[in-house]
This record gives sequence, structure tokens and C-alpha cells, in this order.
Amino acid sequence: METQNEIDYKRIAQAIEYLKLNYKRQPTLDEAAAHVHLSPFHFQRMFKDWAGISPKQFLQYLSIEHAKSILREKQTSLFDAAFETGLSGTGRLHDLFVKIEGMTPGEYKNGGEQLHINYSFTESPFGTLLVASTPKGVCYMAFVDEPEPDALAKLRHNFPNATYHQLLDQLQQNALQIFTQDWSQLDNVKLHLKGTAFQLKVWEALLKVPMGGLSTYAGLAGILNNPNACRAVGSAVGDNPVAFLIPCHRVIRSTGEIGQYHWGSVRKNAMIGWEAAKLLVVAG
Repeated sequence: METQNEIDYKRIAQAIEYLKLNYKRQPTLDEAAAHVHLSPFHFQRMFKDWAGISPKQFLQYLSIEHAKSILREKQTSLFDAAFETGLSGTGRLHDLFVKIEGMTPGEYKNGGEQLHINYSFTESPFGTLLVASTPKGVCYMAFVDEPEPDALAKLRHNFPNATYHQLLDQLQQNALQIFTQDWSQLDNVKLHLKGTAFQLKVWEALLKVPMGGLSTYAGLAGILNNPNACRAVGSAVGDNPVAFLIPCHRVIRSTGEIGQYHWGSVRKNAMIGWEAAKLLVVAG
């Protein structure tokens, strides 16, 4: 049975998809509400409860021109801005509190043999998540759009020889606070990831893209001093095993188009708009 959070998010996602497809003609509140079978009053209230701003304001953050303006503003300083504004307004970037530890060659090659992995299904503003952790840190976080057994099978495919136990442990709880807590109050989030040296470098670079900021594949390749590696960077971004914590949703096309996302382009739009809205609320 679906939770209320899942039901609400699906309606919000439907509304976001509608707004994204029709933003050039600026649909009215009544039109958007009718699309998700709600009265304008209830739709406006639900949307503001979720995003903190009105659907009309949210629409601004989904426009290509807005994305282009962010890219222009951040073109030279995005990865040097160690004190970029974060969710709390304290200037904490992801890389100040998210720490990556790569798995050893043995752990990497043997499919997680001798690894003990805890996992849990939990709710987020963007739908159900499957989160998993080893004793060293979170190793997997993915949005669940299929039956739980199928989602769990994907996790097991990544670590076929590990031992699994369904348990929401402290490492997972620390990571999940990113959705609800002031960044300045977060404990260090530890990640224990299976990846090549190049993938780990790309994921570490992604951690430097601040909330409300955007980057491009070419921008990431430049930061890695490998400007010709855009295709390889794109593959590494797509292979990110930790949704949201490593913010691959903040990478868009150089044209300003949002582009595809491993967990769905509508969800990517929702994340970008939600983060921009959170910054607007803090700034206000």
C-alpha cells in the first residue's frame, strides 16, 4: 500500500511534468490543478507544503533561461567557492561533511565478500528510497519505483557476495537528515563506495556543486583537468550509486536543458526546483 508521502509526491511529480512541458505558455493555477485532479486551493496548498513556494514561482526554476543564468554566474567560481551559500545559509558545501572512502581492490573485485550490509526502505520528499550501508559508510542510495524485492535485487547485484540485514542504522540516519535538517546541524555523512579511481574523482567533484548551483559535463571534465573526457564524465555521473547525496542531479546540458537522470527526468526537475526554493526561503 502506498504511503501518503508517495501519493503526494506522485501528484507533485505529475504537476511538475505538466509545468515543465507547458512553461512557455505559462499555464494558470487552475489549469495545473485540473491536470492533477485537485481544486486550485488544495493544489496551491499541497505544492507550497512540499516546495515552500507557489507553483508559479517554482516554474521559474524549471526554465532553460534560469538554468543558463546560473551557469553563467558560476562559470568561473563554482568549484572555488568554498563558502557558497548552502541550505542553512552557513556556507556549508557537501564536501565539508560528506566523506568518500573507496573500497579496497579486494572489496571491489570480490563483489562485497565479507561485507556486512544493512539496508532499509524509507521516505524522502522525492519518493521512497532504498538506503544501504557497510560499517564504514553508506554504499548505496536509490529511489524505488518498482516493487521492493526488485529494488533489493538491484542492490544485491552490486554486491552479490555480501551478507544483508534489514536495519536502519545510524550511518543511514545521518545521511537521510540531509532532506530535513539544517546543514550546520548535520553529522558527517560517510560514504563507502565501489568505483574506479576515475569514478571516485568525478563523484568527489560533484560534491563541490552547491545546493542551488548547476554544472555541466564539460565543466566537470575541466575541473578534472581532462577537458576531452566529457563522455567518460557523463558515464561516471550516470553510474553514481548514491542518489541525492552525490548530487548528479545538478549536472545539466550546456544548453541549459535539464537532460536525463538515472531516476527519472521529472524527479531531477523536482530536485533542482526544490533546492532552489529552499534557498529562496532561507534568503527571505
